Amino acid sequence: MEVFNTPNKVIITCNRRLSPYLAQEVEALGFDIVRAFNTGVEVNASVNACIRLNLNLRIASQVLYEIKSFHAKNADELYQALVTIAWEELLPFEGYFSVTSNVHNETITTPLFANVKVKDAIVDRIKDKKGVRPNTGPELNQAVIHLHWIEDRAEIFLDTSGETLAKHGYRKHPGKAPMLEALATATIMATQWDRKSPFVNPMCGSGTLAIEAALMAQKRMPGLLRMNYAFMHFIGYNEEVFFEERRRLKESTDKKNLPHIIASDISDVAIDIAKSNAKTAGVEHLITFEVGDFAKTTIPEENGVIMFNPEYGERLGVHTKLEATYKRIGDFMKQECKGYRGYIFTGNLDLAKKIGLQASRRFEFFTGKLDCRLLQYELYEGSKEKPAASELRQDSKERSTGGKIHKLIRVSNKDNNDR
Repeated sequence: MEVFNTPNKVIITCNRRLSPYLAQEVEALGFDIVRAFNTGVEVNASVNACIRLNLNLRIASQVLYEIKSFHAKNADELYQALVTIAWEELLPFEGYFSVTSNVHNETITTPLFANVKVKDAIVDRIKDKKGVRPNTGPELNQAVIHLHWIEDRAEIFLDTSGETLAKHGYRKHPGKAPMLEALATATIMATQWDRKSPFVNPMCGSGTLAIEAALMAQKRMPGLLRMNYAFMHFIGYNEEVFFEERRRLKESTDKKNLPHIIASDISDVAIDIAKSNAKTAGVEHLITFEVGDFAKTTIPEENGVIMFNPEYGERLGVHTKLEATYKRIGDFMKQECKGYRGYIFTGNLDLAKKIGLQASRRFEFFTGKLDCRLLQYELYEGSKEKPAASELRQDSKERSTGGKIHKLIRVSNKDNNDR
């Protein structure tokens, strides 16, 4: 079964509310989007093309290449359909594979049972053809097979990624409540930062936002930090394709005319962690780290973007200390960041009201299962800011992803269980 050079249906997944930004990335790579939905996009591509996607995408989670779609009412029908696939042409019989799944079928009480049926079909097929049983287990560091089974419709994929792409591999020390790397990238894309003007990140924590900004400015792809993908463990893999793409990415890295990026935090421990992460990412030299209260952060004279990701506190309830912090953030942006565009990422809309500035735009995101907003503030040179006591009153009714990004795709009305 030739998959490395045969275009077929490919699903690129991402976390909820990130698909418009993922679509922008995918289209920038020259792929046509067949369909978009809440947690990903569909394209038509070969597994060799999936190698390029894996190395270039910042926002994706998995790149899934479809092998077969079929109807299955129960586990027995699932097994019967899967055992007919020529797995011996896809998986090395002396190798190792794992199975992941997204299952919603009334006959299945746990996805683990469906996973076992998939493993049984593959192992039985290969044993019948080769006389050897391949090893299986939960680790995602070699070949990975993914089952998507909703009601009686099933699809089986080669997961060409393995470990998630949403983590970019540089964060060896995560720090306290770190933002997922893919989410950080999407929030920066939402600001439409030009990657040339200053990017300032007070209260930087483990440095994810500043590091992602530096990677984006340098056009340095996270794929350069990773040397193992699931596509390497399927029959037909040609390592020359992988290394040629890595070479191209290295050559396209921009090392000139880079912007001023500043990251500050009141905790010297947090700054040490951020520096360590930036060093692993290869961008430590591009970021100016400062220890101190956010109000002391250096603000370059040329206008740029300033982004905060403060603590949210509990979703409900009032926290006097955090209320005061959010008010100070608003005062600082208004007084010291004139000419910049200000952004605050928060999961607590009650606290956001304490900022005292009127948000010009609101972008919806999730972090984990928490409903969040990226709030945009125009910090005019004059005194055009008007505090709005009810600035977020209509927020729950808004569904904006912002600007050109929102126009890139139309998300399907039916997300088919986020797929």
